[in-house]
Amino acid sequence: MTLTPFVALEIAVGLATIALAVYRKFLAMHEENLIHLGPGEEKDIPKQADIARRLHHIDRWGETLTVVTAAGGILLAAAYLAQVWALSLRPY
Repeated sequence: MTLTPFVALEIAVGLATIALAVYRKFLAMHEENLIHLGPGEEKDIPKQADIARRLHHIDRWGETLTVVTAAGGILLAAAYLAQVWALSLRPY
């Protein structure tokens, strides 16, 4: 059995995880660290809430993709080791 399609899938999921992290980094650059509650700052509140909501959503997906990437890598390594071990047991 060849593991090539699974390796390609693992690489794609890993790249998607990295791309999501980079996107989150660029989105967080627009986030302000101050909460606008004073008079005259009402126009900033919806913008802050929108960025916070988007970051929360991206974080949820990021955590999920990170777990999937790690689990996929562990399963892929286990499959490779099992394949190598099975080949080593064959008589030549």
